[in-house]
Amino acid sequence: MPAKFLENARVLRNRSFAPGLYSLRLKAPRIAAAAEPGQFVQLELGCGAHVLRRPISLYQTMPSSGEMDLLYQVVGAGTQQMSTWREGEERSVLGPLGTSWPAPADAKRVLLIGGGIGTAPLAMLAQHFWADHSVQVTMIQAAQTADRLVARDLFEPLVNQWLCATDDGSAGAKGLITEPLAQLLETERFDVAYVCGPEVMQVPVVKLCEAHKLRCYVSLERRMACGIGACLGCVVNTTAGQQKVCQVGPIFDAKEVCWDDNIASRVH
Repeated sequence: MPAKFLENARVLRNRSFAPGLYSLRLKAPRIAAAAEPGQFVQLELGCGAHVLRRPISLYQTMPSSGEMDLLYQVVGAGTQQMSTWREGEERSVLGPLGTSWPAPADAKRVLLIGGGIGTAPLAMLAQHFWADHSVQVTMIQAAQTADRLVARDLFEPLVNQWLCATDDGSAGAKGLITEPLAQLLETERFDVAYVCGPEVMQVPVVKLCEAHKLRCYVSLERRMACGIGACLGCVVNTTAGQQKVCQVGPIFDAKEVCWDDNIASRVH
């Protein structure tokens, strides 16, 4: 079983990079050294009104310095509390948790597909492929506006081709990610696709990949109270029955997810 650690992590930086979007840097040497692309951590909020930890995907780790970066969006009281954390404070962190992105040995052309803040878990995967010069990487990224294209400055130098779509057309194609993705899949072939973002985006993206017989892996988001499989709060329906996202996932083979059941059961 992969190692998990409970660390008192020191806040090194916590700043907003777009309206409602934050970058958090923590000093957590054991977690940073053990983490793999696609995994997540559970953060204790340190506030009596919010007793449950918050799951946040790992964005980047720097094992040599024992640091890790997390990106998060303020969507409720818990993440609002996180946005008030200051440099030097300490927070309890559990991790790394969950499964990592698989990297098939035969994959020579890969496609990364990210939406909104959900793009963050693709960063370490992009860095992994960048280090392997035999792999050609294309990325297509979506956001509401140009300034909300998460980590664009990091991704563009790491991939061979970078494309984007924004709701307002302020960068790339105007509208949903599905139109430029469909055009891309008509003209180019890939060995595997990695998808991370809102599940309402993932569903049509996965269908496009399936139509082109493209192997596809997804990262699912669920409300995780414990992160270790004890509470059963993050169960999803799959072809193998109900599975815990925090243990069996968050990475799943897209063809194993029962999408209609899972989308219908989401708690918003």
